[in-house]
Amino acid sequence: MKTKYIKLVPFVILSCVLTSAYAQKPAAKPGVGVPTSQSLTQAPAGKPSPRLLTPQNSALILIDHQPQMAFATRSMDIMELRNNVTGLAKAAKVFNVPTILTTVAEKSFSGPVFPEVQAVFPNLQPIDRTTMNAWEDKNIIDAVKKIGRRKLVMAALWTEVCLLEPTLSAIDEGYEVYIVTDASGGVSKDAHAMAVQRMIQAGAQPVTWLQVLLEYQRDWARQETYNAVVDIAKQHGGGYGLGLIYAKTMLGEHAKEGGSQK
Repeated sequence: MKTKYIKLVPFVILSCVLTSAYAQKPAAKPGVGVPTSQSLTQAPAGKPSPRLLTPQNSALILIDHQPQMAFATRSMDIMELRNNVTGLAKAAKVFNVPTILTTVAEKSFSGPVFPEVQAVFPNLQPIDRTTMNAWEDKNIIDAVKKIGRRKLVMAALWTEVCLLEPTLSAIDEGYEVYIVTDASGGVSKDAHAMAVQRMIQAGAQPVTWLQVLLEYQRDWARQETYNAVVDIAKQHGGGYGLGLIYAKTMLGEHAKEGGSQK
């Protein structure tokens, strides 16, 4: 009995710590995954890196998220990919990040943009192309130049063709490219992995869709986007989203990611 009691002690202590962390007043140090309601309006302790994405310095390009392209995607589950692309699109919408939707052979072969993605931008007409490399399409280049941002967040089907080719091309022209690896997919795991490796070697920065969302938010005191960011995380954030739902349901007023409105 003594041995069993000793083994249970760490679990009991851990349970108490986790419970009290939500039940007590906001902690002195906010965390990324478990933010608090403490005001973060004071000046930052250090200067944020210029490599960080912000809603003001970046643009999003979603390439060929179409049924025909999804049929052959084998590097990840298609439903997970659709979830991730939708979460990424919603992140751009909430933060007013300029967005380009583009398709290849929409009417004759590949079909329309995933409906859940198009629904995020109901008034945004996708730019249809014949080129596999979107960077070789004049309308795409004109749209990118009109936006005028040097940081490009890209996701595509397939990774090894429609993401790789414009990424390498944009980097060669001096753009900083952030490839959203979990909102892109290839015809095999190897095809996806080798393409990602090749792009990183060329200077691309790999990110995930949730990383982009939280990088745009960065401060839970930004109340103008707080509720929308939490909603996106709940709907599309997997375990993190379930954690938010659980905390708000079970812990009520004590579960405040960054200062609830009420």
